[in-house]
Amino acid sequence: MAIEVLTKEDLKMFEASLISTIESLIKRHLSFGNEKPEGYKTSDVRKMLGCSVNKLVSLRISRNLRTKKIGGTLYYNKDDIRRLLEEGY
Repeated sequence: MAIEVLTKEDLKMFEASLISTIESLIKRHLSFGNEKPEGYKTSDVRKMLGCSVNKLVSLRISRNLRTKKIGGTLYYNKDDIRRLLEEGY
């Protein structure tokens, strides 16, 4: 069984590498959070269509409304909302 010896220099190099990796992950995470979502929130869609939350769920299930979930918030596709309004929903 081989024994490997770590020096202080090895630990300092590991520390620098680890800090660099963590910084890049934080920067990537922060830049992701700055994205502006394309779409309307649930409350806005309910006001536009004059419908309940259950009706929105039904429209999502039937694939009449596409959504994107960012964090804990659903954003409804603007084109789908426009189409429903043009159809006289």
